[in-house]
Amino acid sequence: MPHSQATQLGLFIASDTNEEKRVEVYHSDSVPTVAAEVDNETPLESLNLNWRERELPEKERTKHVHRLHPYLGKFIPQLVEIFLRKYFTAGQTVVDPFAGSGTTLVQANELGINSIGFDISEFNTVLCRAKTASYDIPKLRSEVLDVLHSTESSRVRPASWLPFFGSDESNEEQLKHSKYLKEWFAPDALADLLSYRAFIKHYPDQDLLKVILSRAARSARLTKHFDLDFPKKPQTEPYQCFKHSRVCKPTQDAMQFLRRYSLDSLKRIEQFSNLRTNARVDIFHADSREIDVPEIDGVITSPPYVGLIDYHQQHAYAYHLLGLEDRRGLEIGAAAQGSSVNAKKKYQEDIAAVFRRLAGKVKSGGRIIVVAGDRANLYPEIAEMANLEMEDVVTRHVNRRTGRRANEFFESVFIWRKP
Repeated sequence: MPHSQATQLGLFIASDTNEEKRVEVYHSDSVPTVAAEVDNETPLESLNLNWRERELPEKERTKHVHRLHPYLGKFIPQLVEIFLRKYFTAGQTVVDPFAGSGTTLVQANELGINSIGFDISEFNTVLCRAKTASYDIPKLRSEVLDVLHSTESSRVRPASWLPFFGSDESNEEQLKHSKYLKEWFAPDALADLLSYRAFIKHYPDQDLLKVILSRAARSARLTKHFDLDFPKKPQTEPYQCFKHSRVCKPTQDAMQFLRRYSLDSLKRIEQFSNLRTNARVDIFHADSREIDVPEIDGVITSPPYVGLIDYHQQHAYAYHLLGLEDRRGLEIGAAAQGSSVNAKKKYQEDIAAVFRRLAGKVKSGGRIIVVAGDRANLYPEIAEMANLEMEDVVTRHVNRRTGRRANEFFESVFIWRKP
């Protein structure tokens, strides 16, 4: 592409002696890329990924099952769709070793691309299965509404907490879970949640019911309405609410959220069912440094950032309510491990180990596409450690965030090639 044309597109393209090609986005007056218009022939340098809020509103970034449950640190489906369309075709198989909330898996299925997802967080795998399962919609609607009706009809009192944790848990585990739940939920809210939990085991589509319960629990915690992402301690007294611009009281009831999210989840599942294909989706609760996969066509993923988010902790309510296995000690780059020089080195080693393992199963010429906010410039070395060729890097300006976390930042889309 001539330099003048690149300038008109707001792109700057440069090559170095190592033949690494970087597409840097400094500004752009061109129309942002529409994902559905991208195909294998679309030039990489023609992509404008700098969507603003008016061009890609939140309702589009969180369409259908992508908003089935809040999740920190996920990438947007339009970005995934563009690179699936650019580098993959229907019938091929893509892997996401850090499946998270399942964005890659959902978008791959829409395009008829088979997918395999791995995650160390058991809650993430429950969420991914709930999003990508094939449902009998009338039957599912009957299940969801029946559980909701049963919960409304038989409100479990607080004195009945422990029996609802199941007979397969020891007294010690019961007491540990009960302590957390009694600290973070008002008695009536906890009674609603435990009642709903008790009915889940009687229905086949348990993953979706667990997600509805977890989403309601997140909203029903004793926390400030504007602090659902990172609450430090239970909020038991009235407080000045930045979200509602008035004094608010901590939530005392979970039933309102169970109703709201039951109906919303049904709507979202039905929307996705109209787009869902028969492409295969396999999801595993596993450490991606130790996984084994068949031959695949490539990888699209957004790994955890170093020292930023504890992925188990953000869904602590789900782990305690559902008795999920906590493997936070195996998280790569967890916030609890910090971002020191040693932490970054360990992070690079762990991420490279994942991609080395997958690279052995990627077909020759296949792409490994990694979306990351690489402020510390860790990923060029990770590519070398994984024996992958750095083919391109696209840097995009993320300037359309809303709410209290509305800061702008840049993130990179690394495109590596299997030699």
